[in-house]
Amino acid sequence: MPAPTDVLTKLTRDYAATTPQRLKVIDTYMVFCVAVGLIQFVYCVLVGTFPYNAFLAGFGSAVACFVFAANLRIKTNPSNSRQFEASPESAFAEFVLCHIVLHFVITNFLG
Repeated sequence: MPAPTDVLTKLTRDYAATTPQRLKVIDTYMVFCVAVGLIQFVYCVLVGTFPYNAFLAGFGSAVACFVFAANLRIKTNPSNSRQFEASPESAFAEFVLCHIVLHFVITNFLG
């Protein structure tokens, strides 16, 4: 069985060599969304849930942004081009439109 450090080294080397730059940017955004959600959750645990609707709005927004980014990554991945007939530009337009609607809903939820 290979050592965990060897596996991690090979994984990062292969990721850097084979992943297109566009997907790396989307992956960075997804990591940011996870970090924001974790920070909000830890803050809620440590400080409290007042106001609870603000926590739900922020955490839900982080989760939804991650899901939208995952959808964008799937649709713009060149290896998935046979499964999705839409262009990367239309996938990005879909991503932006979903974000606009999401943030209107979140702003409305905050009151």
